Amino acid sequence: MRQSLFALATAALLLAACAEPPKTSTPATPVTTKPSIGSPVTASGKTRIALLLPLTGRAAPIGQSLQQAAEMALFDAGAKDLALAAYDSGDSAESAVEAYRRARTEGVALVLGPLFGTSATALAPLVAQGGANVVSFSNDEQVGQRGVWIMGIAAPPQVRRVVDYSVEQGIRRFAAFAPRTSYGQQMVQTLESEAVRRGGTVAAVELFDPGGSELFPAARRLADATQGEGRLAVLVPVAPPGLSSVLAALTAAGIDSKNVQLVGTGVWDVPNIGSEPLARGAWYAAPDPAKRADFERRFLATYGRPPHRLATLAYDGVALAAQLARLKPGGDFSAEAITNPNGWSGVDGIFRFLPNGRSERALAVIAVQAGPGTVVSPAPTGFATPVN
Repeated sequence: MRQSLFALATAALLLAACAEPPKTSTPATPVTTKPSIGSPVTASGKTRIALLLPLTGRAAPIGQSLQQAAEMALFDAGAKDLALAAYDSGDSAESAVEAYRRARTEGVALVLGPLFGTSATALAPLVAQGGANVVSFSNDEQVGQRGVWIMGIAAPPQVRRVVDYSVEQGIRRFAAFAPRTSYGQQMVQTLESEAVRRGGTVAAVELFDPGGSELFPAARRLADATQGEGRLAVLVPVAPPGLSSVLAALTAAGIDSKNVQLVGTGVWDVPNIGSEPLARGAWYAAPDPAKRADFERRFLATYGRPPHRLATLAYDGVALAAQLARLKPGGDFSAEAITNPNGWSGVDGIFRFLPNGRSERALAVIAVQAGPGTVVSPAPTGFATPVN
C-alpha cells in the first residue's frame, strides 16, 4: 500500500503515489545520537519553517514547482513572521532523513514535506524523539501517524465520495475493473467496504495486468458477471494514457457510459481528461477546480509557466503554517493545534488533520465533459462529524 496536495506518478499520482520512487527493502535508520538543535526562531524574530523537497533527482521539476508555490503563498499570506528554508530531500528516504537533520540543526518549528511516502515514514522515528512535527505532501494514508501528517489527497476518500454520490443518485450496484497493482487492489477494497456501508452490493471485480494482453477477456467477464436489474456503477481507477485502452476494452464488451455509470479516482484529475471520448459522462471526486484555476493563473503570471498539479500542496502548507504562527506569540505548531477539528481552508478546499496522522478533505464530484469538467456535487463547506 506504500505506492502512494499541493498527489495527487504523473497522472497516477498526481494523486496516486506522489510520484513515489522505487522503494528500498527497509526504510532509512536514523542515528540514535541527538544532533545539536538550532533555535526555531531567527535572530530577527521570524519562525523557521522547513521545506523538504526533491530539488535534485528525477522529481526535481516537481520540487521546484512546489518551492515556487510555497514562496507565492508566503507573499499572499503576508506572513512576515515566517522564514522559509528549502532543503533537498532528493529521491530517497536516506536523503530526506539527512535533510530533516540539517533543518533541525539549523532550527525549525515545523517541517513541510517531504513528497514521498517512504521518505515521510523514515522521519517518524526522528519526530518521536522530540523532533519538529511534519506535514508531508505524500498522499499515502498508511504513512500517517501522530507527528507525521499527510497532506496529499489520498485515494480511498475519493472512492468514498463518489460511492456516496452514486448512492444518492439511486445506484446500489457496483463493480470494479482495476489494474492488478497495490493501488488497484486498495481501490477495490475501498469500493467493497464503502458499497456495503451505504447499503449497496459489489456485483463483480476484475483485476488485469496493466502491461498484459488480457484486457478484453477481463472486460468480457465483468460484463457477463454484472448482468442484472438496477443501475450499475463501474469503478475504473486507471490513469491516462492507459485509460484509453481500458475504456475501449470495456466498451467492446458492452460496458460504456451509455448503459452504466463509469466512476474514477483522482488519477483522472488531470488536464484534458475530457479529450478521452469514452470517459465523457463519467464521475470522479477531486477538489473543486474553480479555486485551483485561479491559483494556476496567478502562478503562470508570476513564474511564466504552469504549476505542477501538486504545487497547491505546498501553497496550502505554507498558508497553514502562517495561520499556526498567529495562534499565539511565537506560534503554536503542536499536534493539538495542527489537528484543530474545525480544519483549514486552502486552494484545494477545506481539510483537516486527524490524530492518527491522516487527513480529511471536502471533495467535489466532477463529471467528465469534452471541455472542462462539470461539478455535479459541490464540495462540502464544512465538516459535519467530529474528528475520530
